[in-house]
Amino acid sequence: MAVVLRPTGGTVALWLLAVTLLVGVDLLLAPTTGSVGLHRRPPGTVRLGDPAESAMTVANDGNRTVRLQLRDAWQPSAGALTNRHRVTLASGDRRVVRTMLQPWRRGDLRAVGVTLRSWGPLHLAAKQRTYDVPGTVRSLPPFESRKHLPSRLAQLRELDGRAAVRVRGAGTEFDSLREYVRGDDVRSIDWRASARTPHVVVRTWQPERDRRVVLVLDTSRTAAGRVGGEDGVPRLDAAMDAALLLAALASRAGDRVDFVAGDRRVRARLRAAGARDIAARLQESMADLEPVIAEADWDTLAGAVQGFGRQRALVVLLTPVEPSAIQQGLLPVLPALTRHHRVVLASVRDPELNRLADERSTVDEVYDAAAAEQELRRREWTGEVLHRLGVHVVDADAERLPPALADHYLVLKAQGLL
Repeated sequence: MAVVLRPTGGTVALWLLAVTLLVGVDLLLAPTTGSVGLHRRPPGTVRLGDPAESAMTVANDGNRTVRLQLRDAWQPSAGALTNRHRVTLASGDRRVVRTMLQPWRRGDLRAVGVTLRSWGPLHLAAKQRTYDVPGTVRSLPPFESRKHLPSRLAQLRELDGRAAVRVRGAGTEFDSLREYVRGDDVRSIDWRASARTPHVVVRTWQPERDRRVVLVLDTSRTAAGRVGGEDGVPRLDAAMDAALLLAALASRAGDRVDFVAGDRRVRARLRAAGARDIAARLQESMADLEPVIAEADWDTLAGAVQGFGRQRALVVLLTPVEPSAIQQGLLPVLPALTRHHRVVLASVRDPELNRLADERSTVDEVYDAAAAEQELRRREWTGEVLHRLGVHVVDADAERLPPALADHYLVLKAQGLL
């Protein structure tokens, strides 16, 4: 037979009083957090996806031992891991606590506060306060296409004659004279040199070095979407990766690289010239860029390109081949650009369009395929219009665009068309 003991009201009141007294005494005996000193070392910069570390020195400047529970809070995109620490410090002691960060967004990611909880000797109650301890980790674009740079540099060495193969093309930098053969362009005949010899002599040319490359990054609404499905990469980040590889290659070739990014207005501008650290400087300039849900003002961006100088350049427009945006914004300014420069449009293609166009198993998939086919035809027509205006289009998915754009640059270099 079970016996149930029910406490009387007086017993419950006595226990509540005892617990309240113990908690109150423990709270009174808990040291204040005002005697704790906090100093954070700057985390510095890190490439997106790489880990970083925030180190903070916790010092007990008071006369009593403190038992602390510390929470180092960061904005969510900083990816703060293991940011809760338990620290016991005697008077005058100090200790370094480390919070691991795994950023998943670009830009300056900031700490939002350090919360200290000081426990009493019975560990029943604690005094808590949040302090502002500034800290920033700068997350840069990852430059994943760097793996393609060595093979393109090998091609560049061959092109420049630093390897065994030397390529001569219809460039603008004089190379040598040779005897005319059938098929040579008559405009390359050197009549003065021919007059001094019994044969007709032509000039040969090689691709000119020390040219200009201007990268124009579109940060308007067309750059806001992701390509490759929900787990794909942002279109803007993919365009940045292509720009970084081309800039690194062009700087190694001795060309001067300029950069401008914007939408309705210019968001970033960099005149890097022939800097060897062009990739690092571009990463710094790109770190804070985010898509703006507005149409691109190509008149403003074209004006920024002209502001770099009138010298002929290779202008690379990193913007998607989106028919409506190109027809309404870009087409009117292209004649002014192509009149003075060689223009290439580098577009991040979404493979989802081709996948939707190929799947036709159900009624819904047939409708999706029809819409995808229509969009693909519009993009094809837009590409043809751009080609007739003298613009070459490099359209590839996020992974293939950087090497494809670099290869196109090398072809232009070999043919002397820059």
